Amino acid sequence: MFDKGWKRAAIFLPLIILLLVFSAFPERFRAEATLTPADPSTLGLSDTLGQLGALNSVFGKQAEVEVALRIGTSKYTRETVMQDLDLENRLEDYDIVDLHRWLDREVEVRSLRGGIILIQMDSQDYDLASDIVGAYTKAIRTRLADITERQTEYKREVLERLVSDAGDRLSQAQATFDEFRLRNGYADPFTYVDNLGSKVPALRAQLDTLDRELATARSLYTDSNIIVTELASRRNELAEQIEQTLSTRPTAQGDTVGEAVTVSTRLFELERELNLAKTLYTNYLRYLEGTTVEDLTSTANIRILEEPYVATERQFRWTLVAAAAALFLIWMALEFYRLRPPVGAAVTKDRELSPHRDDGHRNEPLWADGDNEQVEPFETNDGKFGRSHEANI
Repeated sequence: MFDKGWKRAAIFLPLIILLLVFSAFPERFRAEATLTPADPSTLGLSDTLGQLGALNSVFGKQAEVEVALRIGTSKYTRETVMQDLDLENRLEDYDIVDLHRWLDREVEVRSLRGGIILIQMDSQDYDLASDIVGAYTKAIRTRLADITERQTEYKREVLERLVSDAGDRLSQAQATFDEFRLRNGYADPFTYVDNLGSKVPALRAQLDTLDRELATARSLYTDSNIIVTELASRRNELAEQIEQTLSTRPTAQGDTVGEAVTVSTRLFELERELNLAKTLYTNYLRYLEGTTVEDLTSTANIRILEEPYVATERQFRWTLVAAAAALFLIWMALEFYRLRPPVGAAVTKDRELSPHRDDGHRNEPLWADGDNEQVEPFETNDGKFGRSHEANI
């Protein structure tokens, strides 16, 4: 079959031409769509979400593209596409399992540079390819929205419980603080502590003044003088008042240092608990308000860069092109082998054997000894050519 050049051409050339023709016909169309995970800052919601404590996404920025790719290749997405497009009736030759395998094989979901996700499909049906790519885009967006809504719902349940607990804690702290004020008769405990802290220096300043006045009076009068007696009595009363004020007993009557220390210590504990309860309640309430904004933006998780479209360039079946190239290379290898056979190879030409001599003279026939009679050569068991037995006779 391959001994003639025209036979080889008749075998390889039509096959190569057929493969090249079928690689381009019937024509195939490529439907594509590109999308990328959305950034809240590009939606004008960055400040709002930041104020409400809901700036972080569900998955984190590093995993957004991987999550979208995993959803795009999931069984849920294929089932959603089949239901939306009614592919089971539209493609009657396929059952459910075949449809899953066909979609998994024909639709390509991959990531590009910059976090861009490409959805691509090649098909001979122009409308079918465009519809399937559009359905994949919609299914990915819907699935991400469902995940975000479920996450937000769970977060809302947790925050509602935290807000309730923080509210109860705030009410208890406020009631304890008010009870302390009523029990001790302080309308404003902070003012009382401040006044008590400034009372002792004022009393000591008055005591110093009386000491100077008493010393002056004693230099002019005797101790029995009424002025000296009055000043001494006032000085003793002031000194006793200072001593009572500096008393460290918490149960002392009146404004004492011990009472001030007890009041300030307890007041600090109650104030700390009250401020902590207020802070927790306020923060949890802000986060709970943020979940409302997350519900509103749950569908804004994907930006469609390019709506589903069909590429204008012709699509080739590259497997057939590769097969045609392989056949062409095999053909050229055969021709090269015929033109330049390796040393020692037996190559036939026009069905006639052209033996090789062992004495270095190639492509020359073997002759019988003596009478110049050409002898038909034959191939021996060891692969070499020799003369026939009749020639020897």
